[in-house]
Amino acid sequence: MKSISSWFFSSTVMLVAIHQPNYAPWIGYFRKIARASHFIFLDDAAFSKGSVINRVRILDDGKPAWLTVPAKPSSGTLIAAVVAGQSDWPKRHLSRLFNVYSGAGAFHEIWPDIERLYDSLPADKLADANRIIIHEVCAFLGIEPVFHCASEIGAGRTGDDRLIALVKAIPGATGYLSGRGGRKYQDESKFEAAGLTLAYNDYDPVAYAQTSPDFTPGLSILDAAFNLGWEGAAALVTGDSGSN
Repeated sequence: MKSISSWFFSSTVMLVAIHQPNYAPWIGYFRKIARASHFIFLDDAAFSKGSVINRVRILDDGKPAWLTVPAKPSSGTLIAAVVAGQSDWPKRHLSRLFNVYSGAGAFHEIWPDIERLYDSLPADKLADANRIIIHEVCAFLGIEPVFHCASEIGAGRTGDDRLIALVKAIPGATGYLSGRGGRKYQDESKFEAAGLTLAYNDYDPVAYAQTSPDFTPGLSILDAAFNLGWEGAAALVTGDSGSN
């Protein structure tokens, strides 16, 4: 499949996106990756209970339900250090995905890829498993950014200053791609002073055929893949409708 990353950003601006390594995330997450030439996993941030770092919604019997990697780290534990609470969670999740999506339109096309992917996942470190899933799904979608981990870059600052330092650590970077929510708290003047273009990732969910007659937005990209195939899911990522 042709790379889709170049469809999004101007050749004059090299965008860097930054986000926590979420679990099998939704389409908007992959749109953010696709719009950037470099993507940094913010794995040295503190794990947040109740976040989507260890869970994502899928459709189970036509209703949205959480697919959750069991994890109960102590307060302040960095994402990179979070250990899953069950050693067989990849097998459990694979079984559940089979049960809930075996009747989906593109199941037979997608299942061999998903089965190989989950069979390869490390069962202990959550961040490592999440990154592998994201890497592999990007490959299936034709997205080809360069991936980095914040824990390997460093940049011991906070807030916007930290984001700027991470972006500036990437040779040739000239812009930062923020989530839509960043408009509420980011100081755009700081990015301008640092010589960086500040862009925002906007994605409004587009309805597609699911295993339920009523469309449910915000599900794992695996839902789109099982229903539409990788090319259909990629088309949603590259769509013009524009929320991180």
